[in-house]
Amino acid sequence: MSAIQEVLTHKIVAVVRLDDYRRAVDVAKALCSGGVSVLEFTLTGKGAIDAVSTVRHALGDAVCVGVGTVLKVEDAQAAIEAGAQFVVTPAVRKPVIAACVNRNTLVLSGGFTPTELLEAYEAGSELVKLFPAQQGGPRYLKDVLAPLPFLKLVPTGGVSAENAHEYLAAGAVAVGIGGNLVSNKLVAAGAFDQITAVARACVAAVEGSAR
Repeated sequence: MSAIQEVLTHKIVAVVRLDDYRRAVDVAKALCSGGVSVLEFTLTGKGAIDAVSTVRHALGDAVCVGVGTVLKVEDAQAAIEAGAQFVVTPAVRKPVIAACVNRNTLVLSGGFTPTELLEAYEAGSELVKLFPAQQGGPRYLKDVLAPLPFLKLVPTGGVSAENAHEYLAAGAVAVGIGGNLVSNKLVAAGAFDQITAVARACVAAVEGSAR
């Protein structure tokens, strides 16, 4: 499947924000064991771009790997060269969006206001990240979609197994789950079984909302 098909099918993007990515493969395996296979490694941590190629080499088609917190065109290009299948920005970064579109790479541009979300879409972001989602909640997302129903929104920020179904019921096409799924503390402790358990809970919540 293409990256956009992976996101729309599985409906969960694991936002992996670590200080360093030395154990990226272990994290990826733990998430995959729990049914979460779309992974975003944020550039705020050391070795994120290297982790993309390492994880893709180790797990192959079992994962769909992208990079997040991308602010610069050169970072987007470096990530794509390393094998990133999608790119995520925290805000509307039109040069980054254009760079991804030119490379036929899925981009999820972040935005919050209706104007920002529409600008991201019109610039070429097929999926638009509603961030920080917790500031408005599911009702805000639903309100935005009322006049802009063509937007494919992926709320991120404060999303968890407990509330993921609410965002999907409000019209989100997928959700981004970060600190509630993977944290530096869990990775440092080697608590990969716990990451797998939380991933399973997230998948169950998403599958439950589809029924």
